[in-house]
Amino acid sequence: MDNKFSRLIRQGTEEGLKSVRRDGQAAFLNVFSEVRWIAMAILVGIVVGFFSGSFAYCLILVTELRYHHPWLLYLLPLGGIVIVYLYHICGGDRDKGTNALFSAMHEDDVDVPFYMAPVIYVSTLITHLLGGSAGREGAALQMGGSIGNTIGRLLHLDEGDRKILVMSGMSAAFSAVFGTPLAATIFPMEMVSVGIMQYSALVPCLFAAIVANGSARQIGLSSEEYMIFHMPSMTIANVLKIVILASMCAGLSILFVRSLRQAGRLYHRFFSNPYLRVAAGGLLLIIMTKMVGNMIYNGAGVELIDHAIREETPTFAFLLKMLFTSVTLAAGYKGGEIVPAFTIGATFGCLFGTVFGISPSLCAAAGMLSLFCGVTNCPISSMLIGFELFGFEGVRFLLIAISISYMLSGYSGLYKEQIIVYSKFHPKYINRFSGDDSFEGEDYED
Repeated sequence: MDNKFSRLIRQGTEEGLKSVRRDGQAAFLNVFSEVRWIAMAILVGIVVGFFSGSFAYCLILVTELRYHHPWLLYLLPLGGIVIVYLYHICGGDRDKGTNALFSAMHEDDVDVPFYMAPVIYVSTLITHLLGGSAGREGAALQMGGSIGNTIGRLLHLDEGDRKILVMSGMSAAFSAVFGTPLAATIFPMEMVSVGIMQYSALVPCLFAAIVANGSARQIGLSSEEYMIFHMPSMTIANVLKIVILASMCAGLSILFVRSLRQAGRLYHRFFSNPYLRVAAGGLLLIIMTKMVGNMIYNGAGVELIDHAIREETPTFAFLLKMLFTSVTLAAGYKGGEIVPAFTIGATFGCLFGTVFGISPSLCAAAGMLSLFCGVTNCPISSMLIGFELFGFEGVRFLLIAISISYMLSGYSGLYKEQIIVYSKFHPKYINRFSGDDSFEGEDYED
């Protein structure tokens, strides 16, 4: 009996020791993997941070140069031709822009070419210098993804790990250019597949975003922050007004996305040659600018956002910015859609607040975030951007606006390759691309 009991004790002890060894090995591997990812994320953050930071700094310089030399606008058709030629000599005649990053995330054996980083860098600077209406974050995402993928190749990572570095590069670039590291961490993870996030990328994206933000600050860039004026009380009437604003912004986000796509179809219908297409777009922008009488709708639109937050905006600024941006990007000029989306939402929100008697400044902030959420289908990132840009004052109004806009903005989005995994209305798996317009309405069926 004693021998049998001793044998059981010995066997239990041996199994316990084996389990401890296995747990110890697993813990060591986990720590090693975490340190490895942090080290690679820091590398990506440093490289992408300085690259994107210099890009943002150059954008400031070329914008100032355009303001002091308005005649540069007349070179816009020539600049467009140069952009098309740059992509041609780099083999990017069928360049998919930011959608190429989504394809790389969803499919095997789809690479993010290195040429994307320098070419989008130069092309966006040309667009802004000569007066095209475009943003900067879309270009930054492409640069960051391209650099992240290149670093992954140099480190001989497998395809799955390279995809995480692509997302890390996107986080780093967004953080460096816009100065919102928390939102930058989540944005690539959330935008690729709406409804499912790849949490294995959380640590790399976070460290890359923080390091890139610090790198950008080292070259003199500062984070953008806004103050909301005239904060209203949280009453039923004011909440209803914000709900109405968010609902209208959801519709406006659908209009913006479809205007971009329809403009692209019209350009291709009348100008099959890309050189003629971009030159025609440049001439059209010159005419539109002269008709308006100023250049406030050229460039990214940050100045319009500042005025909207301070409760000053032209009546039809949101429509004109939408038109200028659609004409610019659909023609073949490069940049991004995110800051124009912010501008459209902020100017519309300011107008709404003025008409409906609720703080135009708060409505500009709510409209800005609502429209961004509507065109990207990224509510969590929108919330974090709100926290980082506006602080926590008025956060309840902003969260209501973002949530309503997300629910009502449908399944279209800026990025055709973005996958909407789950319904916005029901716990139902739908797995569709945001560029699939034929799907509209199907989700409402029981």
